[in-house]
Amino acid sequence: MPAAMELLTGFVTAPSTTQTALTMATGNTLTVRNCPFEKMVKLLTFWADNQGAGIFRVRSPKMHDNVQGIRSRITVANTAPRMPRGPAQRLYAQDTLTADLSGSATAGDIETAAMLLWYEDLPGAAARLITPADVLARGVQDVTVENALATGTAGGYSGEAALNATFDLLKANTDYALVGYNVDAECACVRWRGTDSGNLGIGGPGAVALHELTAAWFWDLAMKLNLPLIPVFNSANKAGILVDAAQDENGTDVNVNSFFVELSPVR
Repeated sequence: MPAAMELLTGFVTAPSTTQTALTMATGNTLTVRNCPFEKMVKLLTFWADNQGAGIFRVRSPKMHDNVQGIRSRITVANTAPRMPRGPAQRLYAQDTLTADLSGSATAGDIETAAMLLWYEDLPGAAARLITPADVLARGVQDVTVENALATGTAGGYSGEAALNATFDLLKANTDYALVGYNVDAECACVRWRGTDSGNLGIGGPGAVALHELTAAWFWDLAMKLNLPLIPVFNSANKAGILVDAAQDENGTDVNVNSFFVELSPVR
């Protein structure tokens, strides 16, 4: 069963108090990917990066209701997750979600929202995802990889860099578990993708003030949701493991420290 995770990101411009439909970032869609109906698809969490206080809302006829669905107030410059880390919301293959966001009324201000989905079985993706127990059993030592991302000002993902662009120190042909990360500047989200993630983007919030939260982002998600959510990348693919971020119109550059655990070979 090829499991998968996917980060979905969208943005609006100067929505004010009007709930405005997200313009999805390139490569993302609000239509849940096709997979076997009996297999679980879950909305793990969502968050937003606002310059003005607003509301983020995601809904569907297949959720509890199609009027408000899951809704959260968004405070300024606070990208903390807005869903409880308990039982995740089930989604359904090929259902199209409705997601909208309100916020700043200042002309040109870009407000961004993100959602993280997990697929129990997504044919053709085959992401490498493991549990904390797997990391504990195979973990050798910690290593940090830093990437300097020169982000854009148009919304959506930008600043793409290969994992080995800034430092190229990973051991050859070795598996590494991505347990978390830190950023030095606020952004809506950070994303990693490559063959090991099934070429889907995975990621979390660019929460500059919440280092403890993001440092163990994938580890904590896996622990609290009891799911294999820790991505594994092999250093042989380092030039094709791409890191980018979603930033607002200010285009503040972001340095990302990815926290990996070197893994011993599977026995």
